[in-house]
Amino acid sequence: QVQLVESGGGLVQPGGSLRLSCAASGSIVSVSDMGWYRQAPGKQRELVAVHDGSDNVKYADFVQGRFTISRDKGINTVYLQMNSLKPEDTAVYYCNAVVIRIGWQFPDDYWGQGTQVTVSS
Repeated sequence: QVQLVESGGGLVQPGGSLRLSCAASGSIVSVSDMGWYRQAPGKQRELVAVHDGSDNVKYADFVQGRFTISRDKGINTVYLQMNSLKPEDTAVYYCNAVVIRIGWQFPDDYWGQGTQVTVSS
């Protein structure tokens, strides 16, 4: 199987920074897209940023240059550097990866358990 393990969430004051990490492990042949989504209470899960593994990245409009997604393909890890955080960034942040695993030729979506980010004074 495949596991995604996230770390780096927490409580930060408005204007502060956090760095999220997500490592994929298990029976992996290859990983294509890796990205971050978030879900605030009472709202739907939404895309934050995605990295396709070929230096192509996509950000949600609300990021507005404040977040940077990066990737270490050698260790199947994706990072999200978040700067200038706002209270409205408060949410559970989920890692997502599209993985081809050993013994299966088609890609599957995998999700991490989520990490809480709270922006408050």
